[in-house]
Amino acid sequence: MENAFKEFAFWSLAVVTVLGAFGVVRTHNMFRAALLLVVSFVGVAGIFALVNAEFLAVVQLLVYAGGVAVLVIFAAMITSNVTESNSSTRAQPFAVLVSLLLLSALVFSVVQAEWSLLPDVLPEPLAAVFVDTPAAIGRLLLDQFLLPFEIAGVLLLAAVIGALSLVRER
Repeated sequence: MENAFKEFAFWSLAVVTVLGAFGVVRTHNMFRAALLLVVSFVGVAGIFALVNAEFLAVVQLLVYAGGVAVLVIFAAMITSNVTESNSSTRAQPFAVLVSLLLLSALVFSVVQAEWSLLPDVLPEPLAAVFVDTPAAIGRLLLDQFLLPFEIAGVLLLAAVIGALSLVRER
């Protein structure tokens, strides 16, 4: 019963992720594309959570769904013609062809690869990596790399304040 729920949850999240990504590519409104990008990012975070990669799921939500999507939405707010669509160019059929070729190469690679799962009992050094990685990253960010971490936060704050000052009415 639990496996059926996990499989249903995986396929539901996969469909949401792919439909969100497809919507990003197909919509002509930049603001809606940014919102659909957030939907796709949240779907990917859900898939990470399903495979017990909680740290990656949280990072996906914070960095991509939070940071990148807010950046795209700020760019859409600053842009004067958000509702106008991009015009088609002569390169569009070539881009579709290259995309289909890359997709077929990816599908071929996935189908031909020999996928092996990790054994149930891992050697001690490898098992420690799976257990202590998020805590070790947190200790590094708040101990050894505290200054670069704080500088990055101040730079992001300055970027948001700059974007807001550009958008506000004079």
